[in-house]
Amino acid sequence: MNQPLAERIRPHTLEDYVSQQHLVGKNGALTAHIQNGLIPSLILWGPPGTGKTTLANIIATQSGRPFYSLSAINSGVKEVREIIEKAKSSGGLFTAKNPILFIDEIHRFSKSQQDSLLGAVEKGWVTLIGATTENPSFEVIPALLSRCQIYILNAFDKNDLISLLKRAIDKDSYISQKSVELIETEALLQLSGGDARKLLNIFELVVNSQTAPIKITNELVLSKVQKNTVRYDKTGEQHYDIISAFIKSIRGSDPNAAVYWLARMIEGGEDVKFIARRLLILASEDIGNANPTALILANNTFQAVSVVGNPESRIILSQCAVYLANSTKSNASYIAINKAQQAVKSTGDLSIPLHLRNAPTKLMRELDYGKDYKYSHDFPLNFAEQEFLPDELAHQKFYEPGNNPRENQFREFLKKRWKSKYDY
Repeated sequence: MNQPLAERIRPHTLEDYVSQQHLVGKNGALTAHIQNGLIPSLILWGPPGTGKTTLANIIATQSGRPFYSLSAINSGVKEVREIIEKAKSSGGLFTAKNPILFIDEIHRFSKSQQDSLLGAVEKGWVTLIGATTENPSFEVIPALLSRCQIYILNAFDKNDLISLLKRAIDKDSYISQKSVELIETEALLQLSGGDARKLLNIFELVVNSQTAPIKITNELVLSKVQKNTVRYDKTGEQHYDIISAFIKSIRGSDPNAAVYWLARMIEGGEDVKFIARRLLILASEDIGNANPTALILANNTFQAVSVVGNPESRIILSQCAVYLANSTKSNASYIAINKAQQAVKSTGDLSIPLHLRNAPTKLMRELDYGKDYKYSHDFPLNFAEQEFLPDELAHQKFYEPGNNPRENQFREFLKKRWKSKYDY
């Protein structure tokens, strides 16, 4: 049987599609679009093996549209233009039936290749569905992003993956003949790393190695799967595991481990901009105002590696990683925005206090917009105590300074100004 198991049991309807209920469940963000056949151009962003290609095929099938598929790995402007011409000649207009152009790994397209899509998307000759494992904010040009909706696919959870295994046993004619019984699944789930395709490939390999009846145990799986932890796979599990180890080493203030994991990524051919972006996030999330220079250095690192490229980027990345590892740590700003967002979600759009509202017109001033606002610079120390939060959140504290020299200075500053309102 030449077709892989993952392809043989690929779902063709939303009813059979596992996971991503936030997109295709009863109240999913895409459900109504698919049912109505009115599909916007969109980009599906998520880890490998989360069903991006499958979802694109289902969308095309259920909306009854012509479907063209390209991979950015082996296609270019020529192939894109050929499909656009086919769409135009077939009368593709901005209707429910204009063709869908699916581009896998769209982040691998260069700027000029992405530019070639703009006219066709804007004029409605095609509806674009792009799939990417990389953050589209960095890898897709702004002009194309503005014409597309972004939908995030999550890694499969344990229940989703087990459902896939059971479907393979029940639905695949070859597997069902082998009388397969799932006794243990932990090894399969761990080796898959949340990648459904990888899970099914491993499962099929184990099944093919045995004669019926087959009892799947952790010991059997581990004995049949060749584990190679030296090779670095930029698109697979190690891509995420090693960047995780790298970030956690820096967060844990261990420069030696940080440069080791950095070396593993560099030797494996990882995109230097991907590494630099993660350093940029870490500089704010894990160091923040304990050392604001960290964010400046991380941003300069990202700019530098974008210009310099390999092999010299490794030196710049090493400098930044070592500096961040040796920096005082604080996640106070990260916690603060999490708390504030949770408050917004739980309280909704609270009314803005009148004294904080803008009052550009006479009517607004008559309605007391801006009334009793205290202009800070008119008061000693450029400070006047007043309420800046909605009444329902008055005295709510989101930011708690970290326990480090710089943020202890923040704490003293806030104590002096807000001693009657906040407990700092």
